[in-house]
Amino acid sequence: MRKKITLLLFMFASFCFTAQTINVKGVVKDATTGDTLPGVSVVVKGTTTGTETDFDGIYNLSNVKKGAILVFNYLGMKTKEVTVSFSEINVSLEESAESLDEIVVVGYGKQKRKDVTGSVSLVGEKTLEALKPIDATTALQGTTSGVAVNLSSGAPGAKANILIRGVSSNTNNQPLTIVDGYEGDLNSINPNDIESITVLKDAQAAIYGIKGANGVVLVTTKIGKKNKVPTVKYDTYAAIQQTTRRLDYLNATEYALVLNEAYSASGQSLPFTNVSSLGRGTDWQDQLFNDAFLINHNISLSGGGENVKYFISASRTEQDGIIAKEKSNFIRNNIKMNLGVDISDKLNFSVIANYYTSASQSFTGSLLFNGLNYAPTFGVNEDDATNFLGIEVVNPLSLLKNTFGENNGNGLEGNFKLSYKPIDGLTVTSRLGYKIYNEKQRSFTPIQSYGNSKVYNQTQSSVYQFKATSTRVNWETFATYEKTFGENHNTAFTLGTSVQNDLFDGIYTTGFDVPNNSYEFADISLTNSQSLQRSLNTGNGDVRLTSYFGRVQYDYKGKYLFSGLLRRDGASVFAADQRIDNFWSVTTGWKASEEDFLKDNETISFLKLRASYGTLGNLVGDNLYRSLLNGEAEYVFDGALVSGEAQGRLSNAIATWETAEKLDIGLDINFFDDKLTIVADYFEETRKDLLIQDFPVSGLLGIASPGSSSPTVNAGTSKNTGAELAIGYTAYESDNASLNLSYNVTYVKNNVTEVLDDAIVRGGDFAIGNLPPSRMEVGQPIGYFYGLQTDGIFQTQAEVDAHPSQSDLGASITAPGDIRYKDVNGDGVVDFDDRTNIGKPQADFYMGFNISAKYKNWDFSTYLYSELGKEIVRNYERFLPNVNKPAYYLDRWTGAGTSNSVPRLTNDATNNKLFSDFFVEDGSFIRMQNVQVGYNFSTDVLEKVGLSKLRLYTTVNNVFTITDYSGYDPTINGGAIGAGIDSGNYPSARQFILGLNVEF
Repeated sequence: MRKKITLLLFMFASFCFTAQTINVKGVVKDATTGDTLPGVSVVVKGTTTGTETDFDGIYNLSNVKKGAILVFNYLGMKTKEVTVSFSEINVSLEESAESLDEIVVVGYGKQKRKDVTGSVSLVGEKTLEALKPIDATTALQGTTSGVAVNLSSGAPGAKANILIRGVSSNTNNQPLTIVDGYEGDLNSINPNDIESITVLKDAQAAIYGIKGANGVVLVTTKIGKKNKVPTVKYDTYAAIQQTTRRLDYLNATEYALVLNEAYSASGQSLPFTNVSSLGRGTDWQDQLFNDAFLINHNISLSGGGENVKYFISASRTEQDGIIAKEKSNFIRNNIKMNLGVDISDKLNFSVIANYYTSASQSFTGSLLFNGLNYAPTFGVNEDDATNFLGIEVVNPLSLLKNTFGENNGNGLEGNFKLSYKPIDGLTVTSRLGYKIYNEKQRSFTPIQSYGNSKVYNQTQSSVYQFKATSTRVNWETFATYEKTFGENHNTAFTLGTSVQNDLFDGIYTTGFDVPNNSYEFADISLTNSQSLQRSLNTGNGDVRLTSYFGRVQYDYKGKYLFSGLLRRDGASVFAADQRIDNFWSVTTGWKASEEDFLKDNETISFLKLRASYGTLGNLVGDNLYRSLLNGEAEYVFDGALVSGEAQGRLSNAIATWETAEKLDIGLDINFFDDKLTIVADYFEETRKDLLIQDFPVSGLLGIASPGSSSPTVNAGTSKNTGAELAIGYTAYESDNASLNLSYNVTYVKNNVTEVLDDAIVRGGDFAIGNLPPSRMEVGQPIGYFYGLQTDGIFQTQAEVDAHPSQSDLGASITAPGDIRYKDVNGDGVVDFDDRTNIGKPQADFYMGFNISAKYKNWDFSTYLYSELGKEIVRNYERFLPNVNKPAYYLDRWTGAGTSNSVPRLTNDATNNKLFSDFFVEDGSFIRMQNVQVGYNFSTDVLEKVGLSKLRLYTTVNNVFTITDYSGYDPTINGGAIGAGIDSGNYPSARQFILGLNVEF
């Protein structure tokens, strides 16, 4: 009996024990894409019991206690914990943009984000998906601290300019762009093919030596994952585009009244005797602007096996312009392939190739300029045959009909790479990068007449054709050895070499007398071969770079971080004894959150202090040590005067590149289990050896002869100081909903600290007959505006008499209603010596703000961007008596007390059109760049139609802009000296987008 009871008790205990444990299985997927995730770590919390998901994302765990917690962990994803209550637990993991374990590309290597000691910014796939940029460059605007993006034009296919931590150079400020290891461009890549963009902003970019001073943009494109079934994705969107603004100009009646007043003030006969019959007249902006279409298609295939991973895509973008779409459009096609193969356990081979074509039509910038200045009293098809408006303004529609220009290009870029691991910890990589681009351009100028003596008149037809091939080949070999000594000393050593050759070969031709005066026959081969005007020119270039580089990375217990690097560069475009230089940097970091006093802190989850300092180069000033025979001279042979050639620009045998010295001190701190993240940086940069063109030298050197000029000299120094702050906050997160906020702000101040002999660099253009409006000189920012400072409007003759004379400015008579200029230097006379700083084109502050949210199947995002503390020059007005005028002239001075801001109207000579702060406006703005709402169809629907993902979304880009600037677009800007001058630039468009994402 006792044995039976004992057996029953044993069976009961076993039953109770078994009832408390279960076998758990399930599938782990990517919450964004729906893809299954192989290799996910699944561990029972507090134990060593665990497993990984297989090829199909499936996991199995035996004998797991009910109530236990499973921890799901995957690189680049947020860790998720789930309580065991059922035998089947399916999990979706979300990406973690701020994950400390996220891998960051840092140049010739990768690091975990928490171990990076330099200043970096990241833009991921989600941001690119939300913004839908045609040029991926614009995705950096407002999304990354320290980075400003502006457009040279809003025309289809126009390139964007990137500034990293402001303008430091008076020549080139564009960063180096590296795509998958080869030097490329963002505008040739399909944005859908990009996985991430990393921006190196401080001295750690010294690993790129002579090209790293302006910062480095590292682009990583997509590739498939091993052991993943083939996935096909199709993305498409279509958009209607519109202008966001039309300028307020006078209508026909207002225009006639204004002209009559000006004529009357000058004692002339009135040009319009029946004003009441004119009505509103022709609105030339309405005639030029139009709604335009944009469409994009993209399809990709990705996946991988045990030893292979692949990604193949094809895309097409078609965009019409919002101005004269029949002559303003852009088409780009891309075919992309990424392939990686493990030849053995030690040897890996990969190939990346991107083939692209582009085709565009465009017109000259004078089209919009003429549209603003052409009189509204003319009919749509009416030319100014009598030169009533002067010889420089014509009917914009007539000009458009005679505008013919096209540009076509195709390119192939990518690299071949071999990686070999001969021993544990050592990886040797050799890669061959290439970029080949072929470009053809053709423009046709027909015989045309717009009126007597108009500057646009052409009595002879002509065609200009240009064809060029650019080739870049780059071969790099480098080895990285990683080793841990004594458990706590982690090291990585990188040593490598790089050689690069850039070749250019182009031909430029102009022919005259095109048959039938027709674009159809506009080809150089059909023009008059006997014409003396016919020209044929060629251009070629050969730039060679050789480099050696090394880097040491060390950390102790993952807490104390150090990195030091050295690069030695040689460039063929300088004189033999000026070709080689060394660049270096040191970066350090301290992860204070790993110390005992913070390790278990419930408020601060991560804290890192970091600093960097080093030198970098900016490759400008090539071939300045040579002179060309492109000058002119007169020689005497046998007693006769003969015209010939002479030395052009004087050479400079000691010319070299610019050098930047950069300092950065940074702080990374996360609070509340990484819900709140803060990245703060203070930075300084001293840019030395700035190149000053036409540097003053003695006339004895022959610079006064035609075609000659002074040399370009390394003679300037500038300094940038500033700070950055980036904040991210996860306001709410659950299985069904989430809300994330991010904000970044950058402050930059530029100052020229030295120019040899206190020389002044001038540039830019304003109207006709004015001095250059932009300058570079000691004590001022690069490219600041230099002009007269106004002090209101003279209200009475007594005020005129009491003020210092302004006659030295040009006009001998100053009257009430004219602009009063300040006597800045206090010498009792107002002249051009009273010009001063009246603004600058670069902003003090750049800011971005982002909101992203998700509720069940719905998602929402919006991006805002702002620039504060900059000015823009209003330069789209033509100062001729009879052209149309901005509507602010309705508030002009008409008598004492009527206006203290807008001068009187007269046809007499005045000083009111001189460059002054009257034409300089506050260019600050805040823009809602993007709003997107999307809906993801449920699993039940997807299973019925055989899809793994189906998402519909709608987006509005360039939603609204708040600004006091009266021009079209405050984001349109230029380079350094001459930037910020708006001559009627093509504005960026507002886009209403409807899109579809499909995956199967």
